[in-house]
Amino acid sequence: MDALGLHRLHFAFTITYHYLFPQLTMGLGLFIVIFKVLAIRRKDPLYADAARFWSRVFGLNFAMGVVTGLPMEFQFGASWSRFSEAAGGVIGQTLAMEGLFAFFLESSFLYLLLFGEKKLSPRAHLGAALAVFTGSWLSGWFIIVTNAFMQHPVGHAVNEDGTVILTSLATYLTNPWAFWQYAHTMLGSVVTASFVVAGVSAFYLLSGRHPEHARRCLAVSVVVGAAATVLVAFPAGDAQAKMVHAHQPITFAAMEGHFHTEDGAGLAIIGQPDMDALELDNPVIVPRFLSVMTHQRWDTRIEGLSSFPRSEWPDNVPLLYYAYHVMVGLGTTFIALMGASALLLVRRRLFTFRPILWALLLASPLPYVANTAGWLTAELGRQPWVIHGVMRTAAGFTKEVSSGNVLFTLLGYMGIYALLSVLFLALAGRIVARGFGANKADQPEAT
Repeated sequence: MDALGLHRLHFAFTITYHYLFPQLTMGLGLFIVIFKVLAIRRKDPLYADAARFWSRVFGLNFAMGVVTGLPMEFQFGASWSRFSEAAGGVIGQTLAMEGLFAFFLESSFLYLLLFGEKKLSPRAHLGAALAVFTGSWLSGWFIIVTNAFMQHPVGHAVNEDGTVILTSLATYLTNPWAFWQYAHTMLGSVVTASFVVAGVSAFYLLSGRHPEHARRCLAVSVVVGAAATVLVAFPAGDAQAKMVHAHQPITFAAMEGHFHTEDGAGLAIIGQPDMDALELDNPVIVPRFLSVMTHQRWDTRIEGLSSFPRSEWPDNVPLLYYAYHVMVGLGTTFIALMGASALLLVRRRLFTFRPILWALLLASPLPYVANTAGWLTAELGRQPWVIHGVMRTAAGFTKEVSSGNVLFTLLGYMGIYALLSVLFLALAGRIVARGFGANKADQPEAT
């Protein structure tokens, strides 16, 4: 692998590992607020215990997110110095805002959330939870705006020397690409949190521990999860796909496995891309449905990948295609599972129906896979551009850092992150083993 490929792999590894943690904290922030509100309105101490328990999980994930996020700041200078020099005056705006406004808001009130409950009134402590939630979601907005500029650059100009300058901060911050990407991403984080809360609650119910706490957490997670799994697909995912079709038609064709221009194009459910024959092997096609989903018409023309210059194609079409279909396939599964759980909740059978409890427990890691596949779709689809239509990826990396140095540091990061993973799992396991706190009436009877 050449130096460019290793630089890309290095950043892809660090950012993929890092995002395992913010996607849970952003979703958990919403759940903590919900539990705090229910504790106050219903005067139910079990909801307060639930908020306290999930705040501990939030704090652990937040710490891991900080530790794994800081190295990426240095990678902009070490691995992508030419990109940073050319576009730093633009993307630096939102990255600085994320640190100064969102991160400090979230981290400052996180202390009060974790350690200030005894010194604050219930409503003041709810205010701290709201501030943490706001900070985490505001952080998501600034990061998404930064990425949206790389996907669909607006509010900028390019100087003769190739430097990208900001011409309108308002246009940059209100990038239309960012709105649907933000909705899709944040709803994805709520899906992750819903399945984690549901999975832990199902574990407690199956093992006979903390049944009353688990019932309350599971009910909330299923209601929130049922809504989030639908909304992340429609309207958020649908609108995001239409943005890709409008502004990145090559990406759209690649991720759909659509190789040849066609009127009334079919939607590929499954199939394996054959890049030599430019076709899908063993395809299952829904006739005309790609045209319907994109334009709400049966006969609309969809441009195929072969209609565009090969130099403009994403450099790994099969991986892009599979990542997109993994995301969509898992998303469909999530809708079905949360829908079935909601139906059982309405019928008062959810807490005792062991097959669905096992399904929720085993499915709890899958949103991490789906969110990772979604980000792979976005980032692979943007290639060969680091800023779409403005700057090629090959023009943005640091040539002075050799492939050997990149590989050495990548292996070092992998080793350190492996140790961090062991530490995280041990601490998370300890939190789960400790449970919701002392409530003797809520513990299983000795046998």
